[in-house]
Amino acid sequence: METGFHVAVVGATGAVGAQMLKTLAERNFPISKLTLLSSKRSAGKIITFKDEDYVIQEATPESFEGVQLALFSAGGSVSKVLAPEAVKRGAIVVDNTSAFRMEAEIPLVVPEVNEADLHKHTGIIANPNCSTIQMVVALEPIRKKYGLKKVIVSTYQAVSGAGANAIKEMKDQTAAILKGEEFTPEILPCGSDNKHYQIAFNAIPQIDKFQDNGFTFEEMKMINETKKIMNLPQLHVAATCVRIPVETGHSESVFFETEKIGLSVSEMKTMLKDAPGIVLEDDINEQIYPMAVNSVDKNDVFVGRIRQDLDNQNGFHMWVVSDNLLKGAAWNSVQISESLVKLGLLK
Repeated sequence: METGFHVAVVGATGAVGAQMLKTLAERNFPISKLTLLSSKRSAGKIITFKDEDYVIQEATPESFEGVQLALFSAGGSVSKVLAPEAVKRGAIVVDNTSAFRMEAEIPLVVPEVNEADLHKHTGIIANPNCSTIQMVVALEPIRKKYGLKKVIVSTYQAVSGAGANAIKEMKDQTAAILKGEEFTPEILPCGSDNKHYQIAFNAIPQIDKFQDNGFTFEEMKMINETKKIMNLPQLHVAATCVRIPVETGHSESVFFETEKIGLSVSEMKTMLKDAPGIVLEDDINEQIYPMAVNSVDKNDVFVGRIRQDLDNQNGFHMWVVSDNLLKGAAWNSVQISESLVKLGLLK
């Protein structure tokens, strides 16, 4: 391999881990040595990367000897144990779980929004929640130019966000319903909660467990992460997160209020059209707007249906769509890695 960095991918056999490897290859990220890590159960499996076969190793603290960059996507409990061990051995960790996101000293980064926060890292960098990432990419150019007062978001989230088994459950349920067969839901809305519901031909207004305030953990992640990433602790944010029977691609209906008054829809569209990481798809005369099926395998955030609120002169609505496994996870992690190289922080 070409001169580069010793990179480890933790959770290499999972859906996001596979996307990370695919994205590293597509971006031709400079890798001199690649270490693929997973659970003991997956150890010994073979994965091909750039026409070379790699044997999956069990992730242990010693696995990170000599590693310069470690991309984690193996669950929060794994990250909490092994990420500090990787840092002790000299690695920079980009963690794709919720384990460290709200720790004050750990930067929570979306490169289009707060790349400069990477300078503050002390070894671990957190990758935000998938639904948060696409929303803040769409909101950041608005904040920079017009200011932000309030955000209210309703999400329509794909089952791939709950893992490969959730995708299988949706497909199995769909087949059973079409055949008139009975089935027992086992995973959604949340595998660790008491009740499980049908996702096929349904919409479930619960993602993750409910908190004492009536919001789910997913909703609180969106609320708190948005404030942290955008450095707007006083921003009013509310979220309702819904799981729908789509395999890949999260969709969001976002209402926002700007500080500046008197803006037009055309001004908003022109500004967003030129913003980094955004593709504007907004022509109602031609029925052009973002859709989940069109976002799959694409790194961008797609924005459309921009319209002014009828009762609030500084209120606007927009529809935001992105591939939750790419921009929502793997691509954002690789993008952070590329930023570390660009800023001279990965050596």
